[in-house]
Amino acid sequence: MIKHIPNTITAGNLFLGCLSIVATFDGNLTLAAYYILGAAVLDFFDGFAARMLHVHSEIGKQLDSLADVVSFGVAPGFIFYAISQEHLSFGAGFLQFVPLLVIASYLPFLIPIFSAVRLAKFNIDTRQTDSFIGVPTPANALFICSMALVMASGPYYAQEIYTSVSFLLIYPILMSYLLVAELPLFALKFKQFGWKGNEIRYGYLLGSILLLFIFQYFGIGLSIILYVLLSLFNHLKK
Repeated sequence: MIKHIPNTITAGNLFLGCLSIVATFDGNLTLAAYYILGAAVLDFFDGFAARMLHVHSEIGKQLDSLADVVSFGVAPGFIFYAISQEHLSFGAGFLQFVPLLVIASYLPFLIPIFSAVRLAKFNIDTRQTDSFIGVPTPANALFICSMALVMASGPYYAQEIYTSVSFLLIYPILMSYLLVAELPLFALKFKQFGWKGNEIRYGYLLGSILLLFIFQYFGIGLSIILYVLLSLFNHLKK
């Protein structure tokens, strides 16, 4: 019975991802974002439970990736698509041509595609035991969740950024690249809780708390940007 606990938690992650997609179809992007946030919590605890109970299994590893494709790839892709469809409009110019408009409209679905590629690479890449190569799919999902929450609660200047044509066109392309790029990023995995060796982790957690306190929901997206920038700084320093 105990050996099934981590996989049951993973199944809960997948279930919340499905509920997020349903909420997006119903036009409730705020609820869709909260479901993904819940899935992220379960994604943390399934691995934690597997380590605590010493019940690692190959099927658990594969199930975790399949659940993450839905919760952190497909579900946020649909949220971004919904926001894009509502706010992506073009004035006079070459983007009024129907083929280009269609391509622009479906750019959000690059997110689930490259999330799947990212997760497949993670499963076979032995370099990613203590760190990541490429932006983790939950980080991208949290950024898109912050978009949905900002749409509902502000701040206004963040809404202006997230609904701009340039952002809606550039983000899915840029993030799809960052998901699979050979970009080393630190992982929030603590082998011990002392300051030495964990400076960047504690610094990031403190910075994220400050961003959330100052910018509210917009701070979630800013904390993801901070994560990438600190990882780049840490890599260059080494």
